[in-house]
Amino acid sequence: MNVKPLQDRVLVERTEEETKTAGGIIIPDNNKEKPVRGQVVSVGSGYRLTDGSVRSLEVRAGDKVLFGKYSGTEVKVGGKEYLIMKEDDILGVLQ
Repeated sequence: MNVKPLQDRVLVERTEEETKTAGGIIIPDNNKEKPVRGQVVSVGSGYRLTDGSVRSLEVRAGDKVLFGKYSGTEVKVGGKEYLIMKEDDILGVLQ
């Protein structure tokens, strides 16, 4: 099953954070926060402007992005968890 986001929305799959700190301390599962990094799976068609034209989105499928801790809506598709969020919720693209 495929999900195609509408308009200015983006489908993002979270990427797992490191379970070990830079100093070598292992973080237990119950103390971990949800990752704020992910990979864009698919994007909508774009913003609809007041004159009726459509402006395409800046992010593309495959981009690695940063987003806010509470951004988006969690959805489960085909046993995998994704986030659907507006492009405005994305803070930046990792190079």
